Amino acid sequence: MAEYNLARVTVMLVEDNAFIHQTLDDMLRHFRVEKISKFKNGEEAIVHLKALKLAGDAAPDIIISDLIMSPINGQLLLRWVRTAKESPNRFVPFIMISGAADRDFVASVRDLGVSEFLAKPFSVQTVFSHLSSTIERPRPFVATKGYFGPDRRRLRGEGLEVAEERRRLGDSHITHVYSADKMVQPKSESDVWYFHLPNKLKEKVGGGGADDGPPTLPDDILEKAEETLQRAAMDFSTWASDYLEELSSLCNEAEAVPERRRRLFGEICLLAHELRGQGGTFGYPLVSEFGKMLYEATLDTMKNTDNQVEIVAAHIDAMRVVIRDKISGDGGDVGKEVQATLQAAIQRYLVTE
Repeated sequence: MAEYNLARVTVMLVEDNAFIHQTLDDMLRHFRVEKISKFKNGEEAIVHLKALKLAGDAAPDIIISDLIMSPINGQLLLRWVRTAKESPNRFVPFIMISGAADRDFVASVRDLGVSEFLAKPFSVQTVFSHLSSTIERPRPFVATKGYFGPDRRRLRGEGLEVAEERRRLGDSHITHVYSADKMVQPKSESDVWYFHLPNKLKEKVGGGGADDGPPTLPDDILEKAEETLQRAAMDFSTWASDYLEELSSLCNEAEAVPERRRRLFGEICLLAHELRGQGGTFGYPLVSEFGKMLYEATLDTMKNTDNQVEIVAAHIDAMRVVIRDKISGDGGDVGKEVQATLQAAIQRYLVTE
């Protein structure tokens, strides 16, 4: 089996959560990626990419970015990379990571030109498989009047159909392009530019020919990366406890100051999204489940009532029990009891709304 040489690859890592940022950085370095530029949000990443373009320096080979960040999130960063004249490489492979792997989120980044979507919770194997897919099976880029990015039809198996199958119209409207320098947005609604570009990333990392099978990394490297992830799981309870304290503080303020609830629920929603994405990665899937429930309970469409505050508090209490008692996996009978207690609290406050 052929092996990658990822030491030749440059990766831009954009993640606002310091704990996850460090975990991904450690994992990539175990994969022998040596050149990693790290940024806390899309704004910092764009400033850096503009500087690369201005200096005439090479763009990163791969961008890995979280979706939910502030002040500039992963969606806005992806749109800028694909459309801005200041972007040093509009064709750069872009892997989006998010705990919000709902259909609407996946569809939105697909329509902005994402290369791969990696759902949290992630594992060593899923991170590596998305890197491998980016290297081995890059989709040809397509430009239409309203879209520029990888051909979206590969995602059809995920139930995400493109609005119109343009090839049904024949090939007369397709312009085949063989150079990245020929990037011009089509003017007509029916015109399509189809890019046939060399796989420079594959050339850079090596890995043998098509008959050798998909390249991999040595088992000892993957095992060390897995050990690093397991060590990070031991620190997760401390990190999660800090988040829960912050959530509790926001909840208390929402109870005391009703006129601030909409803003406070927005902050709670973002923190719940973080817990939603991380719990399963570090062995606490119940935290992911309860985080998802809290995320959905604090979206903009929810009511700003006293009972809603109590529902938020019930979610926080349930996650606090999971972390305090180190309830890993599904928690067995104890996990079912915690779930039942939370559901009962939710129903009680919904009924008395």
